[in-house]
Amino acid sequence: MAGPLPDRPARSAGLVVVNPSGTRTRVVIEPVPFLIGRQSDNHLVLRDNRASRTHACITWEDGNWSIEDLNSRHGVYVNGQRIQKQQLASSDRIEFGFADSYKLIFSVEEDEIARLLETITAPVAPTGGSSSLGKLRALVEVARALQNSLSLDDVLASVVDAALAITATERGFLLLRDVGELRMSVARDRFGSPLSDSDLKVPTSVIHRALNSRRELLSMNFDPAEEQGVRPSMSISDLELRSVVCVPLVRVRAGSGQETLLASVSDTVGLLYLDSRQAHADLSAGNRELLQTLALEASTILENARLLAEERDKQRMEEELRVAQKIQSDLLPRELPSTGWFRAAATSIPSREVGGDYYDLHQPTPDSWAIVVADASGKGVSAALLASLLQGAFLLGGEAELPIEQMMSRVNHFLNARTDGEKYATAIYCTLQHDGRLRWVNAGHPKPCLIRGNGEVVRLASTGLPLGMLSTACYEVQEEQLAPGDRLVLFSDGLSEAENADGQFFDRTALGPLIAESSGSTCEEILAALEQGVMKFLDAPVPTDDITVVVAEYAG
Repeated sequence: MAGPLPDRPARSAGLVVVNPSGTRTRVVIEPVPFLIGRQSDNHLVLRDNRASRTHACITWEDGNWSIEDLNSRHGVYVNGQRIQKQQLASSDRIEFGFADSYKLIFSVEEDEIARLLETITAPVAPTGGSSSLGKLRALVEVARALQNSLSLDDVLASVVDAALAITATERGFLLLRDVGELRMSVARDRFGSPLSDSDLKVPTSVIHRALNSRRELLSMNFDPAEEQGVRPSMSISDLELRSVVCVPLVRVRAGSGQETLLASVSDTVGLLYLDSRQAHADLSAGNRELLQTLALEASTILENARLLAEERDKQRMEEELRVAQKIQSDLLPRELPSTGWFRAAATSIPSREVGGDYYDLHQPTPDSWAIVVADASGKGVSAALLASLLQGAFLLGGEAELPIEQMMSRVNHFLNARTDGEKYATAIYCTLQHDGRLRWVNAGHPKPCLIRGNGEVVRLASTGLPLGMLSTACYEVQEEQLAPGDRLVLFSDGLSEAENADGQFFDRTALGPLIAESSGSTCEEILAALEQGVMKFLDAPVPTDDITVVVAEYAG
């Protein structure tokens, strides 16, 4: 007695094969199981010596397509993730362990074809030598082009081919808006041969009128004498045209097709232009519906391409910002002193991927430490670049062992000369000697807190204008003598001017009590208390401005 029939695929599937040179071909996954590998007896041969003899296998099991790694040396990757066995979905990307080798794009044919054909509600009668079967076949080709994830140019070319088949016209042109002008994207005849831009002889006034009229379909028997700017001597025989069809391509928005057609002129992304030299265009009722469906498909393709390009740009920008964030983090001191006569703890919390705050601690001499905290004007990338510029200037000034006032003056001139006073930064630079002598210059920065061993809190005064604001600015040095156990808290205005939902500022309500309660605490404890306190005060996952805090202790 015969056994049960094997499970056969309910839907046919295919692969778009992109070889290392970039050429694309399409193969049907047949038979099943479908073997992929270097050896010639595979159903898909990968001509790459790095591929295994039998690298992978595509199967149909329990109503799903799956791919399995057949113990290959370099693995199978689906959408960038290495797999052993995994179910496949339309548009999944399959790779074999090398960026410069074959890439496969999996697709199930019927999904997109069914979606397209369901939008056709009216029967199509054979007219003008173009049968219903031929027109449906044209739409199916567009569906396949969509499903196989070909390039945008290939898909739009399929759209033009389908439009030519539907209307029985002879030439097709797809034009797209580009900064207010119309740019030729596809130009083909009914045999699939490319045309040049000069083959479009119809006056641009006709095309612009069709585009701006925003009618869903414009068909005309062309009379040049009726068109503005066209010489009356230009006859139909001169232009060799019998009929013209223009279909505006509307940027697709959420909602019904009717809402789409009523969109504004600015939402028109281009048009599909078709013409004939010998016969009138076939625009029977069924053909109109097919053509409208095709126009909406083309609009959807263009909108998806635009959104995809925006998403890729966004991902690229996010990746670049992550790299910038990593670089900015690496520029901060990796280790801070936790023993000896000088101890410190610090943090910097950017409000965005990268921030405009900057801090540094270093030893100019064996008997002294220098601290700098700066806050560049603005936010985001521009502020981060300015902060990096400041960091380099302070590093060079520190290595030259200049007096504090001279170094601040040089940094001010450096910044002012490069930004013409349009960008500035607040900063505080201080040095602490082994004997406890503290010297500082405060260039418009929030006043630091000096916590005495007895619990007294002293605010250190500002001594000059922000850096880069005025080329002639002078910076006065102030001094204070520290005793063992004294602690210094420096911060940016992201901490002091943090504002909660009630309009209250952290410096005026919560900073003083937190500092006073921190008497006798270690640098790490003070830093943690301030960080937790300001985030609780803001009651938000991220601050609205960059927050930088440095806590230093003179142990004596």
